Amino acid sequence: MPQYAVFMYEQETPGGVADIPPEVMAAHEALPDRVAEQGGRIYAGLAFEPTSTSTSLRGDLVTDGPFIESKEAIAGIFLLEARDLDHALELARLTPIVAGGVEVRPLFDFQVV
Repeated sequence: MPQYAVFMYEQETPGGVADIPPEVMAAHEALPDRVAEQGGRIYAGLAFEPTSTSTSLRGDLVTDGPFIESKEAIAGIFLLEARDLDHALELARLTPIVAGGVEVRPLFDFQVV
């Protein structure tokens, strides 16, 4: 099955993951089962620390923090298998987001080349 990355965007809070409401965290924990019930599979998932912990590289320039200013930041990512892009979008709609959105992007399969 094709693979997709689902990027989760949220408005940042000072406590990062610690500030996620318990019911939203429970929904994230249940997401792999909900996706499986609809014929997909999440095979990896990660939550990111706040952007204040990031370091950006642009050529030889190294800066603390994110490179761009934004109200939303990538809060995490999960990788899933779905039948096609329409199915991936349907599964991504299950993602519990408080005040942001998701981006779905197909993954390039280096094995095919």
